[in-house]
Amino acid sequence: MNPILHDTCFVPDVEARVMPDGRLYLYGSWDHPHSDYYCSREAHCFSTDDMIHFVDHGVIFRNDEEFQGMPWNPQSWLYAPDAIHKDGKYYYYVCGERNDEGVAVADSPTGPFSPAEPIEGANGDSIDPAVFVDDDGQAYYFWGQFTLRGGKLMDDMKTLIPDTVKDGIVTEWEHGFHEGASIRKRNGKYYMVYTDISRGKATCMSYAISDHPLGPYKKGGVIVDNIYCDPASWNDHGSIAEFKGQWYVFYHRSSQNRQTCRRVCVEPIYFDENGYIQEVEMTSSGAEYALNPFNGIPARAACRMMGNCFVTLEDDREVLVKQSGGHWMTDWAEYKYLDFADGATTLTVTVKGKGRISFRTDGADILGSVDFDTHEVKEYTATVSTVAGRRPLWLFLDGEFTLYSIRAEK
Repeated sequence: MNPILHDTCFVPDVEARVMPDGRLYLYGSWDHPHSDYYCSREAHCFSTDDMIHFVDHGVIFRNDEEFQGMPWNPQSWLYAPDAIHKDGKYYYYVCGERNDEGVAVADSPTGPFSPAEPIEGANGDSIDPAVFVDDDGQAYYFWGQFTLRGGKLMDDMKTLIPDTVKDGIVTEWEHGFHEGASIRKRNGKYYMVYTDISRGKATCMSYAISDHPLGPYKKGGVIVDNIYCDPASWNDHGSIAEFKGQWYVFYHRSSQNRQTCRRVCVEPIYFDENGYIQEVEMTSSGAEYALNPFNGIPARAACRMMGNCFVTLEDDREVLVKQSGGHWMTDWAEYKYLDFADGATTLTVTVKGKGRISFRTDGADILGSVDFDTHEVKEYTATVSTVAGRRPLWLFLDGEFTLYSIRAEK
């Protein structure tokens, strides 16, 4: 289910890496809830062996008074990282708010990592590191906003080979490149994934393809666009990874009517016969085929929202808030996809406040509606036209209330 981590874990900018133990690890920034600031001075790691259950490995790196992760720039905030395994060591690439670029080393994918050392040739220049080790063992390093720079790394994994460094590998004016590069290889082709601003806001994750890590790259298209995940959404940033034979895109969504408070999500992706990635939609189900509404769906699983509504954190639990104003036809939340099996005839909402929720799915009129007026958290049930199979569900919202969950019954 998206978002894929616990309600209190605000992890954007995720690099997903399959490590030698066979598990998939997520390395990302760490946003604080209810904050208007991007990121923080700490970073966490999560891992999975089934794409459903994620282990929280806690704080793996920090740059504060307790641990000066970037000794040359103590207490600089930590932006998007990357990590990779090479020759028995794990390298954790960090960047900071002052264009710091560094690398820390550990014997385990979850640390403990050493204090970072600066990347010679990139430190102080820009943000957002990306690292790649090719099949021949040669490592490459990339960084930058608006124009991507990159080059080969020496065996120490921290020094760029000067005469290999290139600028303009992908650019904003040619490829829509805004920031957040990430590189993977598939079938002999190199895929540069990045935050794309070509649709007017930096809400897209797109990709470009090349025959060489350092280019030239030709833009392939958009992988996922997180527009409408939150009224204030601004950027998207993540990666692609193959895990147990399936490729996925890892991206983030904003919440709390802020550009920040971002949460990692995932969607399966597919390549055509020419190696191009088909654009996928945001869903609530993520890596799962569909969610089971008979077990109850948390309101925070809404994948798109419009109007005066957004997901926020209340007592360590994410909920959907509908503010006053607007109109039921313009204020709505979307849930994709739910498996109603052979049919549901009622839908129950857990809410607090006053208003009306109307239900609709594809190819149908309003299935039914429920009215409520309560100062306490209560359940209200609507009898609806039978809805069956794997379907999207739209909730049209009117009033001022907090929605906690939705449940179907046969």
